[in-house]
Amino acid sequence: MSTNPNSPERAYPLEKTRNIGIAAHIDAGKTTLTERILFYTGSIHRIGEVHEGTTVTDWMEQERERGITITSAATTCFWKQIKQAGVVKLFEEQKMRVNIIDTPGHVDFTAEVERSLRVLDGAIAVFCAVAGVQPQSETVWRQATKYGVPRIAFVNKMDRTGADFANALNDMRTKLKANAWPVLIPLGKEDNLRGQLDVINKKAIIYLEDESMGSKYVVEELPADKVDEVNEAYDALITALCDIDDELGTAFLEEKPITIPMVKQAIRRQTIANKFVPVVGGSAFKNKGVQYLVDAVIDYLPSPIDIPPQEGINPDNLEEKIATPPDDAAKFIGLAFKLWSDPFVGKLVFFRVYRGKLTRGDTIYNPRTRKTDRVSRLIQIQADKREDIEVCYSGDIAAIVGLRNITTGDTHCDEDVEIMHEPPSIPDPVISMSVEPKTKVDQEKMSVALQRLAEEDPTFRVFTDEETGQTIIAGMGELHLEIIRDRMFREFKVEANSGKPQIAYRETCTKPAHGVGKLIKQSGGRGQYGHVEVDIRPAERGKGHTVENKVVGGTIPKDYIPAVKKGIEEAFLNGTLGGYPVIDLEVDIVFGSYHDVDSNELAFKMAAIFAMKDAYKNGNPILLEPIMKVENVTPEDYQGDIMGDLNRRRGIIKGMETKQGLCVINADVPLAEMFGYSTAIRSLSKGRSSYTMEPSHFEQVPENVKAAVLDQKGK
Repeated sequence: MSTNPNSPERAYPLEKTRNIGIAAHIDAGKTTLTERILFYTGSIHRIGEVHEGTTVTDWMEQERERGITITSAATTCFWKQIKQAGVVKLFEEQKMRVNIIDTPGHVDFTAEVERSLRVLDGAIAVFCAVAGVQPQSETVWRQATKYGVPRIAFVNKMDRTGADFANALNDMRTKLKANAWPVLIPLGKEDNLRGQLDVINKKAIIYLEDESMGSKYVVEELPADKVDEVNEAYDALITALCDIDDELGTAFLEEKPITIPMVKQAIRRQTIANKFVPVVGGSAFKNKGVQYLVDAVIDYLPSPIDIPPQEGINPDNLEEKIATPPDDAAKFIGLAFKLWSDPFVGKLVFFRVYRGKLTRGDTIYNPRTRKTDRVSRLIQIQADKREDIEVCYSGDIAAIVGLRNITTGDTHCDEDVEIMHEPPSIPDPVISMSVEPKTKVDQEKMSVALQRLAEEDPTFRVFTDEETGQTIIAGMGELHLEIIRDRMFREFKVEANSGKPQIAYRETCTKPAHGVGKLIKQSGGRGQYGHVEVDIRPAERGKGHTVENKVVGGTIPKDYIPAVKKGIEEAFLNGTLGGYPVIDLEVDIVFGSYHDVDSNELAFKMAAIFAMKDAYKNGNPILLEPIMKVENVTPEDYQGDIMGDLNRRRGIIKGMETKQGLCVINADVPLAEMFGYSTAIRSLSKGRSSYTMEPSHFEQVPENVKAAVLDQKGK
């Protein structure tokens, strides 16, 4: 690694760059906070509001209508810390570049958060001062921990009735096991929220109630009634830091004076090491506390050179690890973390540069496909605005237009480099439904639309059910699929009907049986003659079919045996109960007869089909349904409700275990009962439960359910 990783021509050195995400539970105030940051940094000149549909980062029609964030939006702003008397900051009077990604909070779009956190250096975790740590807050926290992303906590909505900063702080420590300590305590709450108490500098920040929209504030001495509170918070902060920071701890033990820069540097070191979480209180909506939160981002969150270098692997030798520290002079390496179909410029590939620099016109190499592509256009993203740039450097987040053969998580690098970075992990879909175009014209448009949407969203899958012929779309929840359908209609002008997919039922027999099949057509001239008899018996569940020829004495000539077997295989496709495929049977061909003139392959094939149908009827046929293996992870408080719901769904509990306060319930549940399950468990557990589901085996449909299934099939 070079001593100076910065290229001389770059405007903002790496140490003055911050790549951060804003993540939290739905409705905690992430987008509102992003809007305020953009306003106070001068990137926008009017504050938009989520409830008015005027925010910068919620730019999709679906987002503005619903008041939620659906897709991660990237934006860039610049911040210069303001020097004030008596207030010490680590990076005074330096203009910093801050790349922000505003992520969704709804559980259906959790993969958006996952792939954003994969490429970020730090994050602001936003919590509601009234609700504290909410379900999706826990999920986001686990995702950030998985990728080792340092965090600052912002306790938002301190202006709301019932706001409780201490309770939110306690939630972080108990539910998230976070070593969280306040550095900026809200001054007042609810209607009396006035500003913040700076624990480290021991000052009060008072926001002026004028037309400046929170832009103006004054720094004063602490109010007399708050001195003890701040001193106690300061002492607790120093004690917590001394426990984990050797440098500050040594100074404390040696009774050396502990200065403000020493405290801030200790917080920075331990935040970057993921051992400490600074906590800031305020209200984004009421414009109180945002500027000092951005100061905290600059002071405590890492630049690209402060974190351990990303490691990739050599695709030709998976055991070989390759570190990629940021260095503008080195060969280019970047990671594509998101694809997006833009109606104006085409396919956008969002990527993070880990090493080197990328210039418009460069050729880049994809180690997964072993193909190269030329970079015809580079774009700096400002939410829905596109700004063309000539070059991007180490640590930058930008977008390339028009790359081919690319998927989320692909590494791009110089042609002389062989490396692959770990892609973001993508969860499997949990819900599916069928879609049908309304007209022939819509058929072709729907195919294109689904392909484009599946390219940009790795949690969205499209496939054709071979048995029913339906086009099935699968995603992370009902809202996810609703948004997909809405985008098909608005962006691709596809008219389509939707409904839940048909269940792939099966049939089998439960006792040995004999079947006779004859095809005799003799009405003068050459006729048709075939005679086949079979024995069937149940096979072990999941074993499949076996067909054996046990004919003796040549009652069926050997030349016709292949046709008989073909007829038996065809008969497996349709049972006698509901016409569903038949599984797990052993079949013996035992007897038959033939005619010298009238017998042929077609006649024996048809006779075999008739013999199998006859045997099915005699073999006590039953209907089988697919059973899913379901693993539900829920807080112990909701264990009883979740188990009760699984029992109502004809589920069988197979086992339970407790891990770190969470109960893991394993159950076998019929697929037919799993529709709407994601919505049901969110309601039962207030959104705190999650589940995975995979096919397990087939089991007999109960008699009371069987009638309804067959009746539906008949319709």
